[in-house]
Amino acid sequence: QVQLVESGGGLVQPGGSLRLSCAASGNIFSIYFTGWYRQTPGKQRELVARISSGDITNYADSMKGRFTISRDSAKNTVHLQMNSLKPEDTALYYCYAQTTTKNYWGQGTQVTVSS
Repeated sequence: QVQLVESGGGLVQPGGSLRLSCAASGNIFSIYFTGWYRQTPGKQRELVARISSGDITNYADSMKGRFTISRDSAKNTVHLQMNSLKPEDTALYYCYAQTTTKNYWGQGTQVTVSS
């Protein structure tokens, strides 16, 4: 089992920045991808970014150059630094961890970009 706890969401003005954090606990050695998805009402959940156990990163095209995913291995935490935020980035952001047997999800943290 893997447990994920997210933090860092909130309200920010367009052009602003936020940093999301996802702390993992439990059987963390079974994780080979950790990342973030986001979802807005009426739409499917979409991948934002992910980082592998070997620190290889992947981003959705619309996030490239604005978002950065990183890992703090000492704290078993993955961060998502989001810069140049746009109103269309408003969504519920979910942390996930992918293992060989299943995916685990956090509870979600709301990001709202509005003036």
